[in-house]
Amino acid sequence: MHVLITGAGGHLGRKLFDALDQEVGYSVSGIDIRPVDHPHIHMADLSGDLNWIALLKDVDVIVHLAGDREPAATWSSAIKHNMDATLTLYHHAAAHGVKRVVFASSNWIHGDKRFTDDPLNSATPPGPLNAYGMSKLFGERTGAYFAEYHGLSVICLRIGWTQWTHDNQPGPHMAMGRWGQEMWLSDRDFLNGMRAAIDVKDVQFAALNLMSDNPGMRWDIAETKRVIGYDPQDGSQARVPPMIVLRSWIKGALSFKLARFFENRFPHW
Repeated sequence: MHVLITGAGGHLGRKLFDALDQEVGYSVSGIDIRPVDHPHIHMADLSGDLNWIALLKDVDVIVHLAGDREPAATWSSAIKHNMDATLTLYHHAAAHGVKRVVFASSNWIHGDKRFTDDPLNSATPPGPLNAYGMSKLFGERTGAYFAEYHGLSVICLRIGWTQWTHDNQPGPHMAMGRWGQEMWLSDRDFLNGMRAAIDVKDVQFAALNLMSDNPGMRWDIAETKRVIGYDPQDGSQARVPPMIVLRSWIKGALSFKLARFFENRFPHW
């Protein structure tokens, strides 16, 4: 199976590239916006030139990890690198006979639920709070369109938190308090989830959470296990010191008050 990874030189892309490259049954190539010292990772800007389209020849699955990964991404960057590039990728994937796109979505799809008790699953209404989250929702809905009308299999994985630092080990050092810790995703489970999404048969479209099996988390991964056969091996109970609890309570209270203020002042927004 030929797997093409976009963003193959990035934090997650290179981990996946190297893992698949060492496994029997996969032929792996990659695209990255920056030069990467590997003969099978090619430099290209998905939102710019179209020379990369030739790299789709004989590709079975695209794992689309490329894009602006910053939650603070500007609208101009999110539109160019996350929306326009993803739309172009879906179009040419379908046109060139690629069977599946595994799209790297994000937990930021449900950014508005941080201070609520809502369960987080594929049926939970989205609520992105920034351009980055909105661009990931766009990628999901565009994927659903291409799955329905162009026969492209699309699996969107709402990826949890894989850290650059601390050897990706969970704990109170992680930002965003309990919310941050509960979305932890180990390197091993990231690779397990990606392999499952690449290999699974007969899935036309799905938008699924991809976190480790963290006790007490609000992200539901039962559907991920059922639909693609995800088998998480790791999990970590959130450790939340009293100061973090207090800080989260204050932020939640302020968010509620601001929401009520705008509802009262601008009822038709």
